[in-house]
Amino acid sequence: MSTVLVTGGSGFIGAHSILQLLAAGHQVKTTVRNLKRESEVRAMLKEGGTDAGDRLSFVAADLESDAGWPQAVAGCEYVLHVASPFPPNLPKDENELIVPAREGSLRVLRAARDAGVKRVVLTSSFAAIGYGQKPQKTPFDETNWTNPNGEGVAPYTKSKTIAERAAWDFIAKEGGALELSVVNPVGVFGPVLGTDYSTSILIVQRMMDGAIPGMPQMYFGAVDVRDVADLHIRAMTNPAAKGERFLAVAGDFMSLLDIAHVLKSRMGASAKKVPTRELPNWLVRLAALRDPAIKQILPELGKKKNATNEKARRLLGWTPRSNEESIVTAAESLIRLGLLKNSPKGAAAH
Repeated sequence: MSTVLVTGGSGFIGAHSILQLLAAGHQVKTTVRNLKRESEVRAMLKEGGTDAGDRLSFVAADLESDAGWPQAVAGCEYVLHVASPFPPNLPKDENELIVPAREGSLRVLRAARDAGVKRVVLTSSFAAIGYGQKPQKTPFDETNWTNPNGEGVAPYTKSKTIAERAAWDFIAKEGGALELSVVNPVGVFGPVLGTDYSTSILIVQRMMDGAIPGMPQMYFGAVDVRDVADLHIRAMTNPAAKGERFLAVAGDFMSLLDIAHVLKSRMGASAKKVPTRELPNWLVRLAALRDPAIKQILPELGKKKNATNEKARRLLGWTPRSNEESIVTAAESLIRLGLLKNSPKGAAAH
């Protein structure tokens, strides 16, 4: 078994990756920005059913500084670079997102190369694949790239694209013997282990809390966080994954309304506040005049797109859970952890 570094172990994908690595018998190191978060990460792993004990160690390292990275990668055969800045609010300057994403990836790759790491698996995103292009009928695949200068490309989307491009360039020009694989997830759902979870889960939480009056006409892919972690680990060890990118998507893209219907049909009384009306686009545009968060989604209103997981299935034998399961387990875990308004901790769906 190997020693594996997971960057950003306190994050949603990071914690699930640590769980699966420990279950497979690996030694794991993880970076956190502040070592005070160690107890929080260990609590998340306990929620996931694992007492990590001394098979997990922590190193303080920040994507915006060189300090700590040589110690973090020392003695590691593999690195899962999962950590990434993703603020819920729009930054005033897009470079607040782009620079840390790009420089952080390069920092990790440089340290990994210098330490003789065999392979880095980078968490990119569908954001680096399916935006800034003309609409297309065929599903997006790993040969597609977002055009960062395309119309209506949001700063986060641009940052993920630029960071992934920079990583491939680094490997081509300065990587030496270091190998790279990339995982590009769509919206990540599935069971939360604590208060640190993806923006996609926020959608389920806000629906369940009744915080959204209706659904904008938007479509996106879903994938379970456990399957995203599994794909990272397959990409880490499988020879066929060297130099490849893999879309992590479970099934066809869904509308927000589809997600609402899944919650309504499966979550019983807990989903009584979930709205099931679709808002007309003009109303969403009106709301965006007052709310910058809504403004971010305007370029995607009414755009139907899809993506295929054929490559991950064929090359790595990956078989993800259904869209419905990932959404339902997300909702159930929010209830179990008491993360919904008015939901007592420990309550379950009826």
